[in-house]
Amino acid sequence: MIDLKEKNTEASSSQAFTPTKQDKFASDKEANARKLLSIMLAAIVAFVGIFCIIISRRNRTIEAQQKIAAIQSSTPSEAVNTVPPSPSATNTHSQNVVNGGTIDNPVTITIDEANWNLIIVNSGYRIPVEYEPDLVYVCSSQEQLDRKVAAHYEAMYNAALKDGVTLTPCSGYRSYETQERNFNRKVEFFEGQGFTAQEAKMKAATIVAPPGSSEHNLGYAMDIVCVDEWFEDTAEFKWLTENAADYGFIMRYPKDKQDITKVIYEPWHWRYVGVELAKELKDSGLVLEEYMGVA
Repeated sequence: MIDLKEKNTEASSSQAFTPTKQDKFASDKEANARKLLSIMLAAIVAFVGIFCIIISRRNRTIEAQQKIAAIQSSTPSEAVNTVPPSPSATNTHSQNVVNGGTIDNPVTITIDEANWNLIIVNSGYRIPVEYEPDLVYVCSSQEQLDRKVAAHYEAMYNAALKDGVTLTPCSGYRSYETQERNFNRKVEFFEGQGFTAQEAKMKAATIVAPPGSSEHNLGYAMDIVCVDEWFEDTAEFKWLTENAADYGFIMRYPKDKQDITKVIYEPWHWRYVGVELAKELKDSGLVLEEYMGVA
């Protein structure tokens, strides 16, 4: 005999726990609200992150501009290599260990092929106008380096590739004529800003080397990936900082040596000096001018 009362009770209990359409709608609405809230929070976090990056880069740019302005405010006499050669300088037979010239009256160097990797060129030391390096293309690109340097760059490039980093050649050798055009354009730019011819020349030289005074004219240096300060935030820069010395390359114009090099911070510009010297400079923190005693 079936107990109808018990059966009705079970039915009532079953109905009590069966969600209604209204309950399901409310549950879906709550879930959607949580999803929307999560999306909004993620968007806010992303926006704050991007904003922080922009502010950080802006601050670094302002700091760099202030340092550049400090360099550019130097008088012509401050650009002269007046310090005599350091007794501790290891290269006692280089053409560079003499009191240097000025941007208006530079010393024309005689290139010592036996110590070619130690050659210094800057506003006070320049190569002869007629100098022509033995050039070859590197890394299947349109960029060239001196043959003595090219093999070392290729080796560094291939080693970086194995680590998932591409050291794209951006700007290698430049002719004397190209350098002259680039420098004159920069001088004209500053003259257009109201500076005198001499002031414009001094300011231009901290950004674009005068013709004959660029390591690009020698074919010993490569601008890697780009020519912008944000390069310091890339995997390529990190790899170079850690490994370039093993292949004989140095970052020629560091941020904290602008008062010595008289050139703006260029994290993209890497110069070949040889493995032994590159490691010594990396460990000591010296730039080439300091090491050679012509700072």
